[in-house]
Amino acid sequence: MKLFIVTLSSIILFASCTASSDRITEGQDAKMKARIDSLIRLMSLDEKIGQLNLPAAGDIITGEASSSGVAQKIREGRVGGLFNVKSVSKIKEMQRIAVEESRLKIPLLFGMDVIHGYETVFPIPLALACTWDTAAIERSARIAAIEASADGICWTFSPMVDLCRDPRWGRIAEGSGEDPFLCSKIAEAMVRGYQGNDLSKDNTLMSCVKHFALYGASEAGRDYNTVDMSHIRMYNEYFPPYKAAVEAGAGSVMASFNEIDGVPATANKWLLSDVLRGQWKFDGFIVSDYTGISEMIDHGIGDLKTVAARALDAGLDMDMVSEGFAGTLQQSLSEETVTQAQIELACRRILEAKFKLGLFDDPYKYCKEERAKSEIYTDEHRSFARKTAAESFVLLKNNNDLLPLKKQGRIALIGPLADSRENMFGTWSVSANLQRGESLLEAMRKAAGDKATIVYAKGSNLIDDAEYEKNATMFGRAIKRDERSEQAIIDEAVRIVGNSDIVVAALGESSEMSGESSSRSNIEIPETQQKLLRAIVRTGKPVVLVLFAGRPLSLVWESENVPAILNVWFGGSEAASAISDVLFGEVNPCGKLAVSFPRNVGQIPVYYNHKNTGRPLNGNSFQKFRSNYLDVSNEPLYPFGYGLSYTKFTYGEIELNADTISADYELIASVAVTNTGSIAGKEVVQLYIRDLVGSITRPVKELKGFRKIFLQAGETQTVSFKIDRSLLEFYNSDLKLVCEDGEFELMIGSDSRSVKSARFVLTDSNR
Repeated sequence: MKLFIVTLSSIILFASCTASSDRITEGQDAKMKARIDSLIRLMSLDEKIGQLNLPAAGDIITGEASSSGVAQKIREGRVGGLFNVKSVSKIKEMQRIAVEESRLKIPLLFGMDVIHGYETVFPIPLALACTWDTAAIERSARIAAIEASADGICWTFSPMVDLCRDPRWGRIAEGSGEDPFLCSKIAEAMVRGYQGNDLSKDNTLMSCVKHFALYGASEAGRDYNTVDMSHIRMYNEYFPPYKAAVEAGAGSVMASFNEIDGVPATANKWLLSDVLRGQWKFDGFIVSDYTGISEMIDHGIGDLKTVAARALDAGLDMDMVSEGFAGTLQQSLSEETVTQAQIELACRRILEAKFKLGLFDDPYKYCKEERAKSEIYTDEHRSFARKTAAESFVLLKNNNDLLPLKKQGRIALIGPLADSRENMFGTWSVSANLQRGESLLEAMRKAAGDKATIVYAKGSNLIDDAEYEKNATMFGRAIKRDERSEQAIIDEAVRIVGNSDIVVAALGESSEMSGESSSRSNIEIPETQQKLLRAIVRTGKPVVLVLFAGRPLSLVWESENVPAILNVWFGGSEAASAISDVLFGEVNPCGKLAVSFPRNVGQIPVYYNHKNTGRPLNGNSFQKFRSNYLDVSNEPLYPFGYGLSYTKFTYGEIELNADTISADYELIASVAVTNTGSIAGKEVVQLYIRDLVGSITRPVKELKGFRKIFLQAGETQTVSFKIDRSLLEFYNSDLKLVCEDGEFELMIGSDSRSVKSARFVLTDSNR
């Protein structure tokens, strides 16, 4: 038996001590201040405002860089940075114009949406969260930084830390799920991975935490929509991941599209200045989202000049694409709606970022072509991406141990996603070469070799409606449509299934059915694919559903009728090989859900850490005058933290070193976990705590710790968690962080529903 103690307070301390990678020494700070003071004194008003301008770079990509309209603005000192320009040669040329042809020779920032990898693409962020492996997530960000910086990039618009409990929202794919604690740990890991321990090195990226704030709570799950919530919910549930990323040292923050308290985030002074800078002491720069300033006109709070002035006054430093700052701030200054000091402060923050990145010392530090040739899409990076993808998959069901597959007989691979390389990568894989990866069909045939025959049929189109499918397969993700009748395509698949021993059905969403502007009101598998799956199941052959998704889907029929379901999300450039690894048992699945799966869209929002009502449901059966539905259970189909393995794990009873603790307490909760199956596997041991009585209502349980362990067959490990004050604190009705005396329930288990519990009492907590 092995003993592992997870000291949660020390993890938090370690992160805060090592992660502030954009912080500089006192001597460097003095040097930076002197350099920037001198530069600002030399700058004209146009040049100061120019540093706040982040224009689109489309004409650079499609035309000659040195003769483009943006290039001329750079020469005139009217551009602070560019984004989504790819390749060292293009970036080097634009930087050359900035530092050799402009008056003051100020280098540019070059940003890109490096969301889950660069050319080596990792699983979508929601899938990465399902690994519950912050070390692996940090390394994925480190690899992304190495590759992107080798290609000229120095700034990434990541991590996206928006907590989300509505799977209709397409951008749930870009976040880390529904839980503040897990999201916070991942936010810290991503910032550390991108920025390393020295931001001035040439293989780091400045991170940009987004979208500040509350974007994941948009009404009706519709992108860019209104958000309205109490401040207590903000501070206790939605703010923690942003705050964690800021405390980890993130160099920049992006304002969100939504409004907060009736004011768009882009011009919300309470949010950007009072909370972010005042309460959290953030000292980096704040950038708008794409056209975030000009979009406030449609919000209805003023014309471009008005909204630009409001944004600057609120604390926004950089204008992405709108050119509201560039086009209106001079006039606003003359009209005294903004001040010279505000413009100079925003300019200073941009210049400080460039200083911290080392661009004043070497503006070409990210433009070394030898790195671009040797450090991108390497075998080492791809191998780690394959391993990480396999550990992100969540085994939802496996009746009679149907999985893993044996490499024998005839295996029918059916479905519109079975032979589509382009849809393996997932949304926001803007730097990927979509032809580099394999399709699932190619990977399974390679893995099976001559031991098994893999036969294939498409079985259905992705979506029956051609126009809908076109909108769901943008950006090079199209799947060639079969123009035969729906029934003819299904009949062909059924014939192939009839001559096979087992069926793998590759169904679900295309990669662009999630992500930005990809909200769905119906979160089931598309109807034509459902018809195919029902026809396959009716053959009586054993069926494994390989489910591609960028969000939780409603899978009631599938859960009741398909014997095995493996949710593979979108695994990145090595997805197909990773899926094959898990299907054939080369890898034992260990992913755990970072977000609950609803039974139907009517349950939304459904999440594990909800609060009780005054009339809570007791049990799962309908009870009149209780808080429940007539037609469906309150419980999600698959709960937060859930995920099966090819082996079995059992938990002993929780042991506490005390049942009453006081202000200087040290409570340790331990549980023995045993692998009772026949093969080795990984398990995520999860700690939850409930504050049973509070000055305000508290959730029924909250994740407060987790540990991923590896156990050989028959092995037992004792996992211990140390509970300190930080795990029991919350923001009260006065928005003060407090820890209150009383009774607590402590729960440990394999998911948020399957837990063992014990109780303890806290006394004299405010001593």
